[in-house]
Amino acid sequence: MTTLLVVDDNVFMRETVKSLAVECGLQVVGEAENGQQAIELYRTLQPDLVTMDVTMPVLSGLDATKEIVNEFPSAKIIVVTALGQQKVVIKALENGAKDFLTKPFDHEQFKRIIRQMIVI
Repeated sequence: MTTLLVVDDNVFMRETVKSLAVECGLQVVGEAENGQQAIELYRTLQPDLVTMDVTMPVLSGLDATKEIVNEFPSAKIIVVTALGQQKVVIKALENGAKDFLTKPFDHEQFKRIIRQMIVI
């Protein structure tokens, strides 16, 4: 079963992502509310996929993505960003993210991206 780490400082968003992930047949193995926790959990859990919010306290999703990918080059991170943050998306992809979702995202869009990540 494909494993997922959910990273977002918003509890509602984490719950939404976890629910959709289960619908996609993923096993949620952990959740973090900031980038520093995400890095620590990634090292411990080494999940197949990560959904990473961009704007979080302590350490941003951009910085966490960069650090995780530097340490684990094959990490599959999907950044989740607010509408209208194209520059942030570009930076996330430059930092090693494999794809992105724009909030509020369509459930079918989420499922499509998850399926693509599982194949890669």
